[in-house]
Amino acid sequence: MSNKNKFEAGERVNITSTGEEVTIKKWHYVVNMKKVSYVVNEHPSTFYFEDELKKA
Repeated sequence: MSNKNKFEAGERVNITSTGEEVTIKKWHYVVNMKKVSYVVNEHPSTFYFEDELKKA
């Protein structure tokens, strides 16, 4: 089964709104929304969707 996520844990990405480079801590597929959410090490109380992140 192929993963539905664009980024993996430990990967460095940029937050598109701020340009800040962060590290993916974990990801979770939200079934009801059909989206993947990500938690980053630098902001552990905030989650981001794939469209809010881009490869560093």
